[in-house]
Amino acid sequence: MAGHGTDEHPHGADRLCEAGDRVYSRAVRRGRVPRRDAEPVPCLMELALLHPDPDDMDWLVPTSPQEVMTRLLRGMYDEVSASQRRVGSAVAAFEWYSGLGRQVPSVPSAAEGPAIRVLDGLARIQAAMDEATRACTTEVLTVQPGGIRREAELSEGLHRATELRGRGVRMRDLYTHVARHGQGLLTYLELMGDAVEARTLDEVIERLILFDRTVAFIPANAERTMALELRHPALVEYLGTVFERLWRLAIPLTAPLPDTGIEGISHREQSIAALLAEGHQDAVIAERLGISVRTCRAHIARLSETLGAASRTQLGVRIAQAGLDGAHRPAAPVTLPGRGSPTAR
Repeated sequence: MAGHGTDEHPHGADRLCEAGDRVYSRAVRRGRVPRRDAEPVPCLMELALLHPDPDDMDWLVPTSPQEVMTRLLRGMYDEVSASQRRVGSAVAAFEWYSGLGRQVPSVPSAAEGPAIRVLDGLARIQAAMDEATRACTTEVLTVQPGGIRREAELSEGLHRATELRGRGVRMRDLYTHVARHGQGLLTYLELMGDAVEARTLDEVIERLILFDRTVAFIPANAERTMALELRHPALVEYLGTVFERLWRLAIPLTAPLPDTGIEGISHREQSIAALLAEGHQDAVIAERLGISVRTCRAHIARLSETLGAASRTQLGVRIAQAGLDGAHRPAAPVTLPGRGSPTAR
């Protein structure tokens, strides 16, 4: 195996090869491994999971699992943010082209429906979705932003979900992490059984429902009283790709959220800290994470207390020092104020 090159290890730190898993695990248990043990798995050096021992270059020491986890979470956050920016740019472009299209008379083919149809009013939206449900034979992909799902929202689409389950259609749903705390969602998933698989993220894009990769529905206004029915193949394929990227980054609802590796700071507070570091206001952070502004401010207050910050300005400094800003890691582990930290003064 000594001749293995990097092409034989096409993976990231989130899915180590079997040989890499064995060597890295041994390094973590023992504190270091001989350099020759890592020669068959160059991926560990390339992914910065192992690095030379400065006291003896014939040995390699492991990067701590906590630091690797923080790196992975930061990468996930960056990918989600990039996907959201691309979706926003695409929607703006569609609106612009749609405006140009209204200025030029067109003759649609009699054999094809409109590529983009505006549905004005809840009754028209429900009727179009019912029609798409009846025609669906394979899968339904949904993105459900916001926080805890209200019973009324879940009941509204229950008849469609039940109909799809009866035909063996596979359903995959994306929610924010906050939705995990809603009993209504858990009851709905229990009722649907294996027909529905759900995952969660810190943030998701605006609401999306995609049937059989042929027709998609997205909101057309903030109140969601208007929607766009999209049937253009390239556009539908694009939205499907966005969903799959988010799905790969999301955490199964049945799995716990990863620990932050920082005592006293929850996963949600880590997400809030990263958004604060980007300069977002409380209301924007609350909307993106699907929580109320009051809850958001309560988390910010706990962050301030845990990090020993007396003001918002000082909180920003403490967030950066603790490596919670999503931009960089501190050179050495930071002990939080009150636990012997040199930054607590």
